[in-house]
Parts: sequence; C-alpha cells; structure tokens
Amino acid sequence: MNSKQLTRLTLSAAVAATLMAGTAYAQDSTPAPATTATKRAASAKANPKKAQNLEQVVVTGVATTGGVRKIDASYSITTASLAQIQMDNPRSAADLLKISPGVWPESTGGQTGANIEIAGFPGGGDAPFYTNQIMGTPLYGMPSLSFFEQSSMFRLDDTVDHVEILQGGPSVVFGDGQIGLTSNYILKQGTDTPSGDIGVTYGTENLKRVDGFYGFPIGKNGWYGSVGGFWRTSDGVRTPQFPSDKGGQLTATLTRDWDSGSLVLWARGLDDRNQFITPIPLIQTGSGNFSPYPGFDPLTDTYYSRAMQHVHLESYPGGGTNANLADGRGAQLGFFGGNYDWDFGNGWTLSDKFLVDGGNMDTNALFSGSNPQTLSSWETGNGVPAGIAATASYTNGSGMVTDPNADVISQGWWHIHKNLKSVVNDFRVSHELFEGNTLTAGLYLAHYTDNDRWSLGNPMLMTNTPNATPIAVSYVQGGKTYYVTDAQGLIYNGGYNITENGTATNKAFYLSDSWKTGQWMFDASARVEDENARNDVCNLSNVDIDGNANTLYDNSVSMCNGTVARTNYNKTHTSWTLGATYKLQDNMALYARANKGAHFNSFDDLRGSTTGDTPPLLKIQNFEIGYKYENPQFSADISYYHRQFDGLIYQPSSFGVPFGNKTTYGSDTKGLNFKIRASTPDQFFGVTWSGDWMDGRYSHFQGNVAFSGLNGIFYANINGEQLQRQPRFQFRLTPAFRIPTAYGDLRLWATWEHVGNHTQDQTGLQQLGSYNDFNIGAQYSYGPHWVFTLLGSNVTDALGLTESNSRIAGSAAGSSGVILARPLEGHEYNLQAKYQF
Repeated sequence: MNSKQLTRLTLSAAVAATLMAGTAYAQDSTPAPATTATKRAASAKANPKKAQNLEQVVVTGVATTGGVRKIDASYSITTASLAQIQMDNPRSAADLLKISPGVWPESTGGQTGANIEIAGFPGGGDAPFYTNQIMGTPLYGMPSLSFFEQSSMFRLDDTVDHVEILQGGPSVVFGDGQIGLTSNYILKQGTDTPSGDIGVTYGTENLKRVDGFYGFPIGKNGWYGSVGGFWRTSDGVRTPQFPSDKGGQLTATLTRDWDSGSLVLWARGLDDRNQFITPIPLIQTGSGNFSPYPGFDPLTDTYYSRAMQHVHLESYPGGGTNANLADGRGAQLGFFGGNYDWDFGNGWTLSDKFLVDGGNMDTNALFSGSNPQTLSSWETGNGVPAGIAATASYTNGSGMVTDPNADVISQGWWHIHKNLKSVVNDFRVSHELFEGNTLTAGLYLAHYTDNDRWSLGNPMLMTNTPNATPIAVSYVQGGKTYYVTDAQGLIYNGGYNITENGTATNKAFYLSDSWKTGQWMFDASARVEDENARNDVCNLSNVDIDGNANTLYDNSVSMCNGTVARTNYNKTHTSWTLGATYKLQDNMALYARANKGAHFNSFDDLRGSTTGDTPPLLKIQNFEIGYKYENPQFSADISYYHRQFDGLIYQPSSFGVPFGNKTTYGSDTKGLNFKIRASTPDQFFGVTWSGDWMDGRYSHFQGNVAFSGLNGIFYANINGEQLQRQPRFQFRLTPAFRIPTAYGDLRLWATWEHVGNHTQDQTGLQQLGSYNDFNIGAQYSYGPHWVFTLLGSNVTDALGLTESNSRIAGSAAGSSGVILARPLEGHEYNLQAKYQF
C-alpha cells in the first residue's frame, strides 16, 4: 500500500468513527442489537433460522422442511442476516456472493450483468453455474443466458430476512439441480407485534435512497402481512451525465400459520435501470501492472455521455428501433410465489413451493471494440480512399474534428430486448421410516420462455475521452458524398441482428434418504431430470438497408431474411450425492461429500447447432472433506475439494459475432475453502477471515483452436492453463469493534479484500494482476429506535482489474501498452439514518 492509500484509509477510519452512521450491523463474532429481525425472533412467530453461527438451522440443500443445523450438515453453507448483508456493503446482489469462500463476482460492470466465478467452475462469462432463489424457488428455469444472469433479477433491500449460500453439495439434486452456487433469500414476514423501519440514505455519488418495511398481524386468526421495498436514484461513481441507477422494488407477503403448518404467499414488482459499465483505457507496464491512461481517471471515468444517450438503431430486427443508454441493463419484472408446508403427523410431511414471474430484461450499453487509435488510422481502416480528405464532425453540433491525429475509439452500441417468462413448482413429501431415518420424494417442474431481439455490432466512432462525443465521418469523391457513418457516428455493416425464441420444460424426480444414528449422520440422494427445449433463431442475409449505395454504413448489414432455424433438444440425466457427518463433539464435526451432476444446454448453447448435433451435457464430479468447530469465542469451517469437469463448450467469436466450430474440453481443480471467526469473551473485538486457495487447470482440449485476438485470428492450445478470471488465492479479513455507550452501541469495522493473480481468458496470455481494496463501516444505535450508518468502499482507491476486453482473446495490450479493461470503482461513501418501530 502506498502512502497516499494509507493516508486515505486512516482518514476514512477517523471519519467513520466520528460520524458513527448506519444500521446496527452484526457479524459472526458479535450479536446484533435489537433490530426488527431480532424482535421477530422474540415473537411467537419467530423463525429458528435466526442464529448467526454453526447452531443456525438452514433449509437450502435439505430434503425435509425442518432444515438442519449448519454444524450437522455434510457440506459447507454460508449464511448472513440482513444486518450482516448491510455490513458487508455489497455493490450489488452479485457482489454479496463473495461472502461465500471461493466465489468471486466481477461487479465492476455495475448493478447488473455480473460475471460470477466460482472456484473450480470454469465459467468466464455471465453466470452459468449460479442460481438465485427466493423462498427456496429458482427465479428462472435456466441459470443464465447471454445478457442475463439471475442476480440481475434481484435487488437487496429491507424485505430480506437472511440469505443462505450453498456451493454444490446436495444442490445437484434439489431445486433446479444447480451444480455450482445457489443463493436462497428468505423474506421477512409479519409478526404478532406490528414492527418495521424506514431509512433514508445519501451517498457521495449523489445517491438518494429510501428503504422501508412494515410487518403486521391481520386479525387474530393466524394471518400476517408485510410490505416493503426501496426507491433510489444515483449518478454513479462513473457518472454518465444522466442517472446511472434509477428505480425501485416493492415486495409484499401474506402468511397463515396453523398448528400443523403454514402458508406463505409473496409478490414482488421490480422496475430498475442500471448503467452497464464499459471497459476504459489503461496503460499496461508489465505482465500484471497497470497505470492510468492520459486524460482518464481509472476510478471515476466512463465513455457514456448525453451526446450518445439517444440513438436510432437501423439494424434492430423488424425495421429499427430507438434506444436509450439511460435504460441500461435493467429489469422490469413481476413475481408471485408461495410456500406451503404441512405436518400430517405419524412422520408424514408435505411441502410445495411455486413461483410465476416474467417481464423484460433489456440491455442498452456500449461494448468494447478495438483499442484507441488516431482519427486518420480509423478512416483508413474504414474505407476512406487514400489521398481523400474526409470530413469528421461532432454529432452534437459543436464543430469539426480538424486534427487527423485526434485520439478516437470505436465502441459497439448494442441493444438487446429480452422478454422472459418462467413457472416453477417444487413438490416433495417426506416420511420417517423409523427413528432417525427420513425418506423424501420430490417432483420438480419448470416451464419457461425467452424471446429476444438483438442488435449487436453497431460500432460508434467517438472521442477517446471521458463522457465521449460521437463523430460522424463522410468524404467527397467524384462529386458524390459518401457517408462512412450515419449522422450519429454509427456503422451497421456486419453485426449480429437476430430474433431468438426459445421455450423449454424441465421435469425432475428425486429421492433422498437421511439417517441419523449415534454420532453419524448420512444422506443419499438421486435425481432424474429431463430437459425438453426448442429454440428458433432467424437466418441472416446481408442487405443494403436503405438502398443507397452512397450510405456506406448500411450497405451490407446482416439481417433476418424471413426464414428460421429451429433446434430441438431433449436430454435426460441422473445426478446423485452422498454425504456423511461424524460428530466428534456436539460443537465439532468432520464431514465428507461426493456428488456428480450435469449442466443442461441453454438456449444460447442451442443457437448455431442443429437438432441432433447439439453440444454434450457438461458434467461435474466433486469430492470434498471438511471440518467444523465452534465455541463462543471461536469457530472454523474448512473444506478441501477436488472438482472435475468435462463437456465444456468453446465457441470462437469476433467482437460478439460467432465463427468457426464449437469445441468441447474439461478442467481439473483442487482447492481449499475456509472461514474462521474469533472474538473476545466480552465481544468487544472480533475478527472474521474467509477465503479460498485453488489450483484449477483446463484439460482434454483437442489440438489448436481459433481465437480472435487484437491482431486477428490466432491458434492456441489451452491444456494446463489456469482457469480464466479465477484468482488462485483470495481472502477477506474483517476486524470489528463493539463499544457500549450510555445510549447504545458503537460498532466499527473494516474489510481487507485480497484478490490474487488472475487471467482474462482461456489462453492465459493476458494477465490481470492482483489487488487489495479496503471497505470500512461505522454504526451507532441511539436509543431503541434510531440507527445511523456510514459505509465506505474502496477507500484507498485501489486500482484493480476484474477483466480486460472480453471481445478479444490473448494479449489485449497494443504496441503502446494501451489496454481496455474494467477497474474497480473509486471510493464511495454513503450515510443512512433509519428509524425502527
């Protein structure tokens, strides 16, 4: 850490201690103060899943409705209450997932659209190995698609009671059979005593946010209700000259309790628009060393601007469309779900969960093209004849670009309209066969659709400056004016402008048996699942959109030609898991687990394939052993794993446009996950350390395969290369203090996050280095109602990269060392005042 970063960290800690802002947040080492959640725990309707240690009862990955204590589970699971979630100060719902050791979400792209990496699961884009659940039900039938991953369907607010995050283990059998990571958010519900909160937050990026929740009884016959949500607007740390994030969410629950069971119905409306942050230029000075590009602040700058906010895209299927960058990569979704649990007595229990949801998840964003260059070199590369002086003008009417050496860049202005619908139901019945042994049978059904309209490509010429201005180019030859770009600075030739309509049904039957005998606990489960999917994608032909040979920008645009390629897909596969726990003491256990699961093809995997020639199933086998221990001052959960994949799919593409043949390969990873907590007997001081070490390599890659690089197509063999974008070593260390005062508790904490060396893609040729960043927090609860919170993120302004230009493979740095990449956002502080009642 340099002296400037150390000074900033010291000043930040001093400011935090002085302002003492925020909600009374707890971590594993310190119990939470009397918040709404703990009031609920004291009520007659208290949920036993409130404990914040290994005694906590979890329900994710468990066959029966009663759940299991964390220390008894033969797998590792991470939990966090709402207070702990807020203490971790996640930048987004995806960013929160890093509290699970070995998970690294690339949240530098903004609130939505994160790439979610899980140690040993070779992803590299979107989140194919992640499922987001609410109340135990997946939000969509497939984990992710192009321009969609399930964390983008979810926003964090005060309606969340707690979250359970499970990696692999028994999740290969339950729910949607996710082989990777599952987060399950449990919603707050009403209580016998009406209670709630309202909070107002202001942030240094001009964040204005209002949160609220209210839970209440309905009459005196066992009915309860709740309502809550948020609204906020923010310019963002990287301000685009219009709101970076704008929108809100509203959630309501209706609950009925009986002596033998319960019914929970819930509904949610989400309408939120978020800037999808584009890579910016940096200078690479060594294998993993980076510095600012002249004129760009890597912590706060963005290309987005008012000058390019509104466009008309001729290449959009069906005759073009108007698009707005301020619509970003957001979500306009509606949800309706329910959970029904019943105990019939004599050892019989029944559980049913359902969720119906749908809406739009559009993308309006810039996507990286080639590296910055001079205007004259761009003109030469885009067909301006030698010896002809082109005319370049700013599209906002501010004049001409007269310098041929002006620094410019071409970025793709992409628009994707995505409409999703999903219906999911998970039914199970359990029976205690004999004392300590319970058999569960379940039926999982999901039907879902995806209707897309894509306009990809659309390179826009612009100044290589923060808040860039687009440039329009034309030239005169033989008395005729030729337009290289349209008046907006756009070129439509080539591109990938498709319609895609997919529909699928998944049916799964599973059996699970759990047996407790003496100090041993065993479980064995199996799942048979069938996916029946169909995907229709329009065929493309090159056309001259306007029929004018002088408008060079649209003379050969790839557009739907009225015919459709249909791909049918029907696969059945069996997954299984075996687990065992041995209790050395009541507070100490050893566990072991083996599982084998599969990842079915998504609609994107079917695109470009023909019926009967679709990619094979991606299969994983996972083995892990672990140790858990807890006493009032210390706890540890440490596990060693070995994960092997086969059936991974690689599709070469050039700036988003697929080419060549798909290739399948595998990977092999060994690693160690850990989470350790220690505190003083009086809870004055506590510290939590969690992280992951892993050694993951690609395997079974047959021969050399084409990659699209900075200087064209090249060939590489990736066997033995480190798994892309996965740090070999990462950890988070959080010390915290609790200081009692006459009017309430003062809490101070800081989190040191270390992300080790990682690479951009499968070739391993572009190193992204390592980084350390620091978050801080302070909280003061004043009396029984008021809580104040101050949170700061990246307070030392660390320059750390999560990815470079994902449109190209191999080295992304040009001859002058210029590289397009996504660095961490600069420091951000927000202050909240909350009233609890």
